[in-house]
Amino acid sequence: MRTRTTTAAATALTAAVALLLTGCGGSDSSDPKDSDKTAGADAGSGSSKPSASAPGDGIERPEIKLPSDVENVFEGGTTGDPVKDAVLADNERRINSIDEAITVDAKKYPALKFYSKGDALMSAASYIMSFRDENRSFTGKTRYYDREVTLHKAGAASVTYCMDATQTYPGRQEVHVMRRTTLSRAVAA
Repeated sequence: MRTRTTTAAATALTAAVALLLTGCGGSDSSDPKDSDKTAGADAGSGSSKPSASAPGDGIERPEIKLPSDVENVFEGGTTGDPVKDAVLADNERRINSIDEAITVDAKKYPALKFYSKGDALMSAASYIMSFRDENRSFTGKTRYYDREVTLHKAGAASVTYCMDATQTYPGRQEVHVMRRTTLSRAVAA
């Protein structure tokens, strides 16, 4: 009986991984010309940089400053629906605020508290501390694509997206000077 449970769990896990990979561009294709392409690479309108305050909404947003060697590229920033577009713009700012807290040595991060509340703030803080506790940071470009907004009741929304961090390299927080060695590895100088 134990074997059946283990086999069923392994099958379920394999199916879940296959679904995740398929959703963000993973492929079972063994065609070599497909291996250099990332799904969604040509989709969207390229990089978008949300402004410190969205036009016309009257909200005073904190400034987010990422280091010059850290770049987030968000594809598909407009949907044609102003509510969904605003959700996407604030999602970009939330991601940038978390990356700012990881990569910038500062005493306060007002944008992090502005874009994350309650459980989302606790989750973000835990993620940031996983870097801080080990003096880790990163550099490079991270691409966000296939972004979709779902509007829920009472003004809530959720965003799903895929992330390509193949041009992002790890480093040490106290140094924050990286030297690229390979696509997947970097060494603090």
